[in-house]
Amino acid sequence: MSTENEILAEVEALKGKFSDTKALYREVCALLFFRYGITPTTNKLYQYVRKGTMGTPAEALAKFWDELRGKARIEIDHPDLPQDIKTVAAEAIAAIWQQATAAARSELAVIREDLQAATATAKHREAEAQAAAERAAAETGRVNALLLQCQRDLEAERLATAGIQSRLAQQEQQLEEQRSLNKQLQERFSNELEKARTAVEAAHDRAAAAEKRALLEVEHERQARIKADRTTETLRGQLAQAEARERDSALRHTEAYTRLQANLSAAEAARESALTEGRALTQRLAELEQRLEAANQDSMRHRMEASMAKELIARMAPPEQKAQSKPARKRVAK
Repeated sequence: MSTENEILAEVEALKGKFSDTKALYREVCALLFFRYGITPTTNKLYQYVRKGTMGTPAEALAKFWDELRGKARIEIDHPDLPQDIKTVAAEAIAAIWQQATAAARSELAVIREDLQAATATAKHREAEAQAAAERAAAETGRVNALLLQCQRDLEAERLATAGIQSRLAQQEQQLEEQRSLNKQLQERFSNELEKARTAVEAAHDRAAAAEKRALLEVEHERQARIKADRTTETLRGQLAQAEARERDSALRHTEAYTRLQANLSAAEAARESALTEGRALTQRLAELEQRLEAANQDSMRHRMEASMAKELIARMAPPEQKAQSKPARKRVAK
């Protein structure tokens, strides 16, 4: 702050302390003369105070000089001293007082210069501190902006991780549904396979029973034919007498043989039909086993996709989330 600005500031402070205009002008005269070493004039006083008319600072200035001269004039009141000595002593004391006043003013000027230098240094340091504060504020703003960007990136990463985890949960749910469906299909295939096996065994049993019955009938017919042949040999001698009866018997045997041949043909046809039905059931069983194998392969592929998705999430997750997700991966591996 310059000397002029300091004077204006102190004059404003005096205005707040002295409401009387004349008293204010006297204080301003003392301020200029004693503190700043400036000889007050009417124009300068009015320039600083700007109150009253031009006669008011002139009157205050005249009274200030009278008071100053009165203080500088020292009278020696001693009855034993001559008047000349009193006058000389008074002037000497006045001169001493003036010299002391001048020395005080000189010291005051030095102090004022030191104070101004200290003020300039303080202002310089204040400016440096302000610049440092501004640089710190700019750096703080940059760091805050960087921190905000990092927070945004982290939030985006968290959202991406949440999306991946959501998709993984959906895939796990779909895998669980596929497992349940595969289990149902496997149970259904097992039931159908068991039914097919039961049907094949029943068909084999029926074919075996039909074949056994046909064989028994053929064996019975063979035995009957052997018996008939024996009877024919026995009765050959009596052929003439029993020719009519033999023809009847031969006719019956022919009819029985024809019936047995028809039964045998029917049994063979039933056996062939049972074998055809068994082959169809065997083919159906092979188809069911192929579908079961395809379902197991689909289930294995879904497990591999889920495992790969979990490994991808584990690589993309932050370190602390990796530490939390390791036990989950082990459980999936089991």
